[in-house]
Amino acid sequence: MSLVELIAQADERGLAASGLACLDRCVPLLGGDDEILRPLWASLAESEGWGEDWGERVEQARAKLDVPGVGVGVPGGRGFAEGEASVLAHRMLGAVPVDRGAGNLREWADACSVAALQIHRLLDAASDGASSVTARREGRTQDMSPLVAAELRRQIAILEVLSAHGPAGLRQALALSTEGRRVLRAVVSRRARGRV
Repeated sequence: MSLVELIAQADERGLAASGLACLDRCVPLLGGDDEILRPLWASLAESEGWGEDWGERVEQARAKLDVPGVGVGVPGGRGFAEGEASVLAHRMLGAVPVDRGAGNLREWADACSVAALQIHRLLDAASDGASSVTARREGRTQDMSPLVAAELRRQIAILEVLSAHGPAGLRQALALSTEGRRVLRAVVSRRARGRV
């Protein structure tokens, strides 16, 4: 099943976790520490009335992460890809729905999926063959660059584990996201060293 189909079939908790996982992997571009979104993950893990404090925790995360001017690069310069990636990550954070309705969450999860793939594409040293990430999300994976391919696999795996196991799959989804965050942090660090 393609990523687009998995998002279309996900329930509210799956959509929230999918979007949150994309945002979590991009925390290195937001200047936050690795635990900054942990309260939101905890909100999703509640068995009864999950996410009742979701909106409050979203606002707390925004207050800690939304730092104006982070990662702005110079067009055509070496920092431009990082700056553009940082802008996309901040948009993801700004768009987190406070209301947990399925429509809002599906739109956000879908936008986060696109943004996260685009971020990985911007930061990948190898070229990605497709003209847009849309083809990748629909299952056309020929000539994918390694970083984009890994991000696509993580997004699909997270939605599959949540679909199969529900709330019990959150721990595995978080582990997959943590692994992806480490990879992206290493990429950002390597690119920064290359500019010195």
